[in-house]
Formats: sequence, C-alpha cells, structure tokens
Amino acid sequence: MKIWLDGGLQDAHSANVSVFDHGLTVGDGVFETLRTVEGTPFALTRHLRRLASSARGLGLPEPDADEVRRACEAVTAANPMPYGRLRITYTGGVSPLGSDRGAAGPTLVVALGEATRRPDTTSVVTVPWTRNERGAVTGLKTTSYAENVVALARARQQAATEALFANTHGRLCEGTGSNVFVVLDGELHTPPLASGCLAGITRALVLEWAGAHETDLPMAALERAEEVFVTSSLRDVQAVARLDGRVLPGAPGPVTAKAMRIFEERSAADIDP
Repeated sequence: MKIWLDGGLQDAHSANVSVFDHGLTVGDGVFETLRTVEGTPFALTRHLRRLASSARGLGLPEPDADEVRRACEAVTAANPMPYGRLRITYTGGVSPLGSDRGAAGPTLVVALGEATRRPDTTSVVTVPWTRNERGAVTGLKTTSYAENVVALARARQQAATEALFANTHGRLCEGTGSNVFVVLDGELHTPPLASGCLAGITRALVLEWAGAHETDLPMAALERAEEVFVTSSLRDVQAVARLDGRVLPGAPGPVTAKAMRIFEERSAADIDP
C-alpha cells in the first residue's frame, strides 16, 4: 500500500509522521473523504474547495490544490481497487506541545483504503449531546472527531450505523459523518447550515438535484417524518429504516427512492459535478 506524505509516494508501513505533529497532539487539522470508483474520485473539485475553506477557517495556509490533485492521482494509480475511500488529511505540522503552532509548515497525507458499497437502508439513533452552532470550528471539517467517536460508539451499541445530533437550541443538526433529510407532508427538507451542520458535498448535490428545502427543524420532526435518509460521500443517499425504536415501514419510501435514483444517475453522468 502506497500513501502520499509531504511531497511523494511512500510505503504505508514505513511512512512516518512526527509524534509532535499538531494534528496528533491537539487535533489541529482538516480533512476530506471521497469515494473512488475504479481509481477515479467523485466530486474532487468540490472536496478541494471545502478543504481549502476548512484550512482557512482554522488559520492554516491554504493547501496547494494542484499538489493535492497530483497526490490523489498518484495514490489511486498506485493502489488499484474497484471501490475505495480516499482520505486527504492536512494538519498544522510539527509544533511545540500545546496549542501554539510551530514554524515547520503543514503536513499533507493522502491515503486510500478499500470500501464496500452501502446497503440501501440503515438504522440510526439520536444522542443526548449537542452540536455547537456558534463554535469556532462550526462548519469546518476538522480532525477533532472525538465527540463523533463517542456518539458513533453509542450508535453501534444499539445496532445502528449513525448517530444524529441536535444543536444547542434543540434543533435538528446532523450525524457524526452525515447530513440528514426528512420527508414531511411529502416534501423533502434538510437543516440549514445555520443549524451548525457541515456543508456536505452530497448534501449540496441532493439540494441541487432533488429539490430539497433548507428548513429549521425541531428534533421532533424526526418523530413525525414519513421518511428519513442520511447522506455522505460513502453513503451517497441512504434510507433510514429504523430510528431509535421506531421502524419506518417500506424504506426507502417514494421520495427517498427518487432521490437515490436521481443521485445515482447524475453522479454516474458527471464524476466531478
């Protein structure tokens, strides 16, 4: 297995990142996850734009988009596989212990792992913890994922694959690594970015392609929703068949099934929309 580390391909088993890298010591970094099909990443341009936006939000130097593209091409060529998870990680680099950054400059790692296509339906749970819609890193895709790890572990304990958060006002926000959509009275809705959710790439495409509405929603909307689905780069559009203890019969329902079909067709027609 080959990865890209600071300028070139290296063997994954011998490549080294410093134990003083700020991404390790304090979670000072940003990242993107893309799906690849036969070595081609989906929506790479959108992901690179978000990577740059997240870096700016953390005060990191903007990554060189051309270098990141070269890294992605080199890694996918060196590791052929039919379906993969491509991970771009960009950190604050070697720094003193503590929150201050050093002068060494950022670390760039690009790695690829095998993945499997998601099933059409899944189970999700809600968790008692909240997203802070007014936090310093709200809306940034950072490597500080500890609260997601905890929430996802709670979901796994309940035989679910995702956990959904409210924000500090009790409004529906997002999952640990996904955005959430609900069908109410036959219409498709998703929380607005002001809720504190991440501006998901798949979320944006579903909004464009399926005509969803951005709507400020209470958590109670989940209880009365006719259909629920989650979106992410590896899930695409995935129907929710069980939410906490509630079964949503017939999942994927008609609105979700239409969104799944549209997304599959449009993404197949344009690999970099």
